[in-house]
Amino acid sequence: MNNLIHLQSITDLHKLFSLGNSFHPLVTVLDFSKVTENVEEYSKITTDFYSIMFKNYCKNKIKYGRKAIDFQDGNLICIAPNQTIDMDNEEEEREDKMGWGLFFHPDLIRATTLNEKLKDYTFFNYEISEALHLSDKEKGVLYECVQKIQAELQENIDVYSQYIIVSTIELLLNYCSRFYGRQMITRSQNNKLIINQIEGILTHYFSANTIQEQGLPTVKYLAEQVHLSPSYLSDLLKKETGKNAQEHIHFYLIEEAKNLLLNSEKNVNEIAYNLGFEYPQYFNTLFKKKTGKTPKEFRNLN
Repeated sequence: MNNLIHLQSITDLHKLFSLGNSFHPLVTVLDFSKVTENVEEYSKITTDFYSIMFKNYCKNKIKYGRKAIDFQDGNLICIAPNQTIDMDNEEEEREDKMGWGLFFHPDLIRATTLNEKLKDYTFFNYEISEALHLSDKEKGVLYECVQKIQAELQENIDVYSQYIIVSTIELLLNYCSRFYGRQMITRSQNNKLIINQIEGILTHYFSANTIQEQGLPTVKYLAEQVHLSPSYLSDLLKKETGKNAQEHIHFYLIEEAKNLLLNSEKNVNEIAYNLGFEYPQYFNTLFKKKTGKTPKEFRNLN
């Protein structure tokens, strides 16, 4: 039977791992090689804070989304608040086990510029299977950031403490963005296969009248078809083609709209309904945004 554990605070996290009081109520750094992981078999865990974890061993195998991650290769995962992860105990030990975790509550950054920027770090919404594979050099860069945060936490808190901690967290997240960009480049060949799949899915969707049965395709629908998270798919497409997943959907939608405008006798409202729009004005607005002309203007000019 699954045991649900909800961690509301950094204090709750320290209790889970049988640690003493944290240096700061809103942020902590854990050295996993020195932590006893008192997590029952098949526990489900949710938190109210952000988690960034790196390990090279697998005392607990984590499942987040549809797949499990094996930490043996030294992967980094980033998890947003209120996500559910499954912890499956694995009795595996290795002499060189190492790892760290950076955990911070949203209240730490709420009054800072990082609060607004956080939505740009889309990797917090990736699947576990889309974890970041770090080179030795990249591991060192991130670990330096974590060490700086840990050192600052052990100092007496003063007026500069929060600024230094938050700015270092932002630096670490920026490095994660860079390293994810590198990872997508090194997987370019596989990414091209995914792009071909997406193009095939959208072509079939609009040509097979699926849109009339199921409505407009969503980013979530596309991601499910290629077994990726919506955020990862959008970032992959943006990196490879310059257009995110929603922009790809709109491209195929507008192309189909052009075909219907020029090759059918249907009026604009009928075309809008056929394309899955509940309200024709939304179709008119999107079409003009993408082409610079209203549907009627496009039809009359061609």
